[in-house]
Amino acid sequence: MQEIEELNQAFYNAIEAGDLDRMSEIWIEDVPGRPALCVHPGWPMLSGRSEVLRSWALIMANTTYIQFVLTDVQTTVLGDVAVVTCAENILTAADSDEPGFAAGRVVASSTYVRTPGGWRLWLYHGSPVLQSDDDEEEDQEQ
Repeated sequence: MQEIEELNQAFYNAIEAGDLDRMSEIWIEDVPGRPALCVHPGWPMLSGRSEVLRSWALIMANTTYIQFVLTDVQTTVLGDVAVVTCAENILTAADSDEPGFAAGRVVASSTYVRTPGGWRLWLYHGSPVLQSDDDEEEDQEQ
């Protein structure tokens, strides 16, 4: 289980560092009937290793700063398949002319498969957590 959690952390480290080579090492190779799959928050399903890695290259090229703090991490291993769920608490450079940061929260599921070359990421699915007005008021009160 520790091996899976370390690989999952390496996935986030690769995003933060903009390291596409490391990201490529983490993702599984496509085989018939089992392509790599990825759903970025707000995006349609991406299918196939080349399409998935192209999406990460695009994200990394257009992200000047990003940091993930993972919470609620849960790992389940069933034979040659492992699933890691977590909340991604994200801090990123704001998309504006003004310097600053933007924060967000995504819940994510990552499915890993044991291959002859070790564990590899098969499916990532991130879904944004929308903050309601009540949540914002609670944050301001604290």
